[in-house]
Amino acid sequence: MSNDEDYVYDDDSGEWMTAAELAARQSAANTVEVRDAVGNLLADGDQVTLIKDLEVKGAGQTLKQGTLIKSIRLTGDAQEIDCKYPGIKGLVLRAEFVRKR
Repeated sequence: MSNDEDYVYDDDSGEWMTAAELAARQSAANTVEVRDAVGNLLADGDQVTLIKDLEVKGAGQTLKQGTLIKSIRLTGDAQEIDCKYPGIKGLVLRAEFVRKR
């Protein structure tokens, strides 16, 4: 660490640290971990499989257990994932009903 770095006071921890350290700590605090039914960490683009039959409200159809959902997108909510599935627009699933493939 060089001596010409700016130090800032972090109100949350009560410590002095470099601006880069504070920015890294704040960005880590803003990330949401989304985990599937068995605890695997999910990320954008993952493929998931349904672990139970789910009735899709408004679409009038049921997605069966074992259905593969390709290329999920995280929403910023720890329990919701955005999905694309043929014939269903704007499908949002709860992470507790899927397993990472």
